[in-house]
Amino acid sequence: MAKRKIIKIDEEKCNGCSQCLPNCPEGAIQIIDGKARLISDLFCDGLGACMGYCPQGAISIEEREASGYDEAKVMENIVRQGDSVIKAHLQHLKEHNEEGYLKEAMAFLKARGISIQPDQAHIHGGGGCPGSKVMDFRGRAKEVCPAKSPRQAESQLRQWPVQIKLVSSAAGYFENADILIAADCVPFAYADFHEDLLKGKILLVGCPKLDDIRAYQEKLNQIFKNRDIKSVTYAHMEVPCCFGLLPVIESAIAASGKKIPFQEVTIGIRGERLQNVL
Repeated sequence: MAKRKIIKIDEEKCNGCSQCLPNCPEGAIQIIDGKARLISDLFCDGLGACMGYCPQGAISIEEREASGYDEAKVMENIVRQGDSVIKAHLQHLKEHNEEGYLKEAMAFLKARGISIQPDQAHIHGGGGCPGSKVMDFRGRAKEVCPAKSPRQAESQLRQWPVQIKLVSSAAGYFENADILIAADCVPFAYADFHEDLLKGKILLVGCPKLDDIRAYQEKLNQIFKNRDIKSVTYAHMEVPCCFGLLPVIESAIAASGKKIPFQEVTIGIRGERLQNVL
């Protein structure tokens, strides 16, 4: 055995809802005695696709001694479950840029006369919803964006999705990232949002008044603890309800045990950037 990343399930938090199961086509997770349990290290690829779909925040990633991930054993389990699960697994590997495992999976299918190509696979992230598929735009903006007119500003968005509830805490774009957490009214109020605040950062958007703050806490805890974060900026409106996310962010930074530089930015309801008191 060797140390590698693998999921960890907090049984106290898990309520057995099973929402993680369809997002683990490898079959590494099963509900046993009312709790989600990792049934074999061999089946877990450590990519954490299941993490973003646990409403209790019971799944995280740890690095420990574990049996090596075995794509052949995973495929033996997946093929028995039918084409839809095969497709989900192939897309899962493709979205996480696991080219080696993808080649192994394709060779396994070819040897058994199964003709399913990865580009036929359905969207795995978000349970089939393309609106929550993980996409990394860094380094590709000029390739995918149409030429802008002299008066048209260029988007500084570097990834998708952006909602705190939808992002996967295991997404690779969080590594060594400057993170901008924005209350969801800010981009509408602040005209210079892209150039002044978002440029060069990974974006997380949420509303501390309308959404579940506890879910935010769990997600941010996972991101800050499991990734090397360069800095965090919280941009919010001047209205009182927007300050509700501030202690959540500060708590998540403290819980990470790391010295992550933090900056707060306040936007006025007329769209001006206000001076924050340090």
